[in-house]
Amino acid sequence: MFPIRDQNPTGRVPYVTYALIAANVVAFLSHWSLLVGEAAASQVYLDYAMFPLMITHGEHLYSLVTSMFMHGSFLHIAGNMLFLYIFGDNMEEQFGRVRYLLFYLASGVAAALLQVLADPYSSVPMVGASGAIAGVMGGYLLLFPKARVDILLILIIIWKVITVPAWLMLGLWFAVQLLGGLGTPTDEGGVAYWAHIGGFVAGMAMTWGLWRRKGGVRFWQAQDRTQGIAPRHSWQRTRIPTVRRRY
Repeated sequence: MFPIRDQNPTGRVPYVTYALIAANVVAFLSHWSLLVGEAAASQVYLDYAMFPLMITHGEHLYSLVTSMFMHGSFLHIAGNMLFLYIFGDNMEEQFGRVRYLLFYLASGVAAALLQVLADPYSSVPMVGASGAIAGVMGGYLLLFPKARVDILLILIIIWKVITVPAWLMLGLWFAVQLLGGLGTPTDEGGVAYWAHIGGFVAGMAMTWGLWRRKGGVRFWQAQDRTQGIAPRHSWQRTRIPTVRRRY
């Protein structure tokens, strides 16, 4: 189960989101051919990946940022960029371009630091933009909990696209990360669950002030009217205009 698009149109071109996607793709293409050789791959990771052990000793602190733009495979970067493409445009519109870029980078750093705290002496390298993108998803959940998200549901040989509210899709995603983090030894390779958790929580925390400034619950109610979501209580029911949605 993974998202393929949301039904939450924006009013401006998300240049920063596109630039981040481009930067990740360019960075990946610049080093992916080296990953086929064990010696070359080791050097690439040593130079740019984030090693908790090194961060604990105050070394390679720049890797908290460079590791965000590295990926281990085509599937790895494709999945991450899909999530960024779906959820990044709305967050960029709400934050503004410069603040959104800082928000994205800060989410990635927070994600890496929680992974370090989970196992400060781990020598397993961490790469990928998923921690920063988790921050985008956490902020999206706070701002647009009822936005409709189309997800592809795969049941063995049956493929079906269903539409669910963002709070359900993102809530389930976070629950999976939390269960994975609690159930997986931190000294093993694979998914950096604690980085995902750290980025998601940091993203929500950094979006809290923006959500309050936009009116808090009133901002949600405005989104409901824009997206044609009927209010839950009869006394709240008013005529909801129909809007055209861009997919």
